[in-house]
Amino acid sequence: MAALLLGLWAAPPVFAQSSTRSAAELMDAVMWNREPIGGPFRLQDQTGKTRTDADFHGQLMLVYFGFTYCPDICPTDLQAIGLAMDQLGNDAAKVQPLFVTLDPERDTVEHLAQYVPLFHPRLIGLTGNIKDVSQAADAYRVYYKRVATGDKPNDYTVDHSAFIYLVDRDGKYLGFFPPGTDAPRLVEMIRPHLIGKAEH
Repeated sequence: MAALLLGLWAAPPVFAQSSTRSAAELMDAVMWNREPIGGPFRLQDQTGKTRTDADFHGQLMLVYFGFTYCPDICPTDLQAIGLAMDQLGNDAAKVQPLFVTLDPERDTVEHLAQYVPLFHPRLIGLTGNIKDVSQAADAYRVYYKRVATGDKPNDYTVDHSAFIYLVDRDGKYLGFFPPGTDAPRLVEMIRPHLIGKAEH
């Protein structure tokens, strides 16, 4: 759909969770569609309710992986998603935006409940245990690495790829938007998938 860009910073040595594959390998898989992308997940939303991918069948999904302490890329992209939802008007009801944290230790249900409404009332935040979050990230070929920024346990950031994934009503991956895609471009690419198909 567009060239892949990665929002990666120079990183101190890793001391905790990370993807098992390199950024280059995952970038290649996504950019050239070399591997299946997407799949089942089981996580908790910002109300504490367990949500699976099946809950959103019948709607297009915009799936974004990031973390709430992200200083710039994540809030910029989430703002674009929120603006796109507004610009879709009544069609926004056919699209479900999802924010999946890559930092479940800090991004608790309670923290997501304060964070996600800042971007759009229909944005759903998803978290869970490290295993379940990692499984979701691996399914979407997400690169992520937790890196230390200081001596205290919570002094860390999460380097990560920053794609916005578009998924169809049946859970099939359609393509991705690179980080920094603006709202009009999101709307332009989403609208054709809302036309000519009956609602489930």
